[in-house]
Amino acid sequence: MYDDELQEIRDLQLFRNMATPSFDSLMQAAYSQDFPAELQLVRQGARANFLHVLVSGRVELFAEWSGQQTTMAIVEPVTSFILAACLRDAPHLMSARTLQPCKMVLIPAADVRAAFRRDTDFAVDAAGELAESYRSMVRHTKSLKLRNARERLAAFLLRQSEAHGGSPGFRLPHEKRLVASYLGMTPESLSRAFRSLNEYGIYNKGVYVTITDVEKLRALASPDSLIE
Repeated sequence: MYDDELQEIRDLQLFRNMATPSFDSLMQAAYSQDFPAELQLVRQGARANFLHVLVSGRVELFAEWSGQQTTMAIVEPVTSFILAACLRDAPHLMSARTLQPCKMVLIPAADVRAAFRRDTDFAVDAAGELAESYRSMVRHTKSLKLRNARERLAAFLLRQSEAHGGSPGFRLPHEKRLVASYLGMTPESLSRAFRSLNEYGIYNKGVYVTITDVEKLRALASPDSLIE
């Protein structure tokens, strides 16, 4: 593993406060690996053998049931994912696949559990990361259950605009198939939702979005600090 990769991992909130001997021990059996696009890394129901740390690329976390799939989250670098299954030594509740070529560091789950037991600062930060993941999932679930399709899309586009510094025009962060799945829609219902937003000054062509009246969009989305 390269020194710059080690430093990127060390800088993550999850590992930042670990004692140096604990971190060095955790990294002894860890290794970096490159993965091609569209490769399934983790299968739901399988035992968690590694904590994955995404160094570059993008990963989709998704769930399957009765022949259906839904996107649970999109992971961006640099971050770890599916920590809970590693700490619980439990089966994965989600699958994971690469959306583009990725570089990852894989840390044996047994070593993560051992570090959790012996390093108090790491245990506190791991609990914090699990709590933040839980709260993020609750926020997303609230949006799915309390907003209709048009409102969910409006709130999503408002967040994207704000992420681009309030820009009136931006590129969707993911292909439409993923956006639809993440928002709990089919691609067809996403297209209908986009068309319904024309009256609010929202125009879409391909992966590009233009907002001509952000206040109308904000009124429809009704952003809430306990959801966004």
